[in-house]
Amino acid sequence: MRKDDCFYLGKIAKKFSFKGEVLIYLDTDEPEMYEEMESVFVELNKNLVPFFIVHSQLHKNDFLKVRFEDVDTEEAADAIMGCEVYLPLSMLPKLEGNKFYFHEVIGFEIEDKRLGVFGKIVAINDSSAQPLFEVLNGEAELLIPMIDQFLVKIDRANKKVIMDLPEGLVEMYL
Repeated sequence: MRKDDCFYLGKIAKKFSFKGEVLIYLDTDEPEMYEEMESVFVELNKNLVPFFIVHSQLHKNDFLKVRFEDVDTEEAADAIMGCEVYLPLSMLPKLEGNKFYFHEVIGFEIEDKRLGVFGKIVAINDSSAQPLFEVLNGEAELLIPMIDQFLVKIDRANKKVIMDLPEGLVEMYL
């Protein structure tokens, strides 16, 4: 499995018992969706390795207590501590309307109601307090805030994100 075909679910955060159980921090708004998984991919040495789940249960809202097959000692748990956990993209629930996954809109054109199409989304920058669309217009890179009030429509059929941006925002870059 390639990382490009997966989504980040969380990180193995802590050991839970001396029998190899671990707590996975789930980076999701709906942790209960991931309580009954059969397996996950754990990133070890830049490779995704399948780990099969013997038992799992939610723990304190954002954590999933997991007992993996073949991880039955503290030493085995130590070996995977801090590793990132992934699932195939096919396991993501489908979103509708103006809800979207960041990876889903990469490559979409971005259109303003006033200016029309002004570029293509090449990345999402979520390292700041406000996530931003990174948009390419020729050689110019534009950073467009992902604010619900600006978002008019996600047009999946035509691969477009339609926005109603404040006057001057796009012009400032061009």
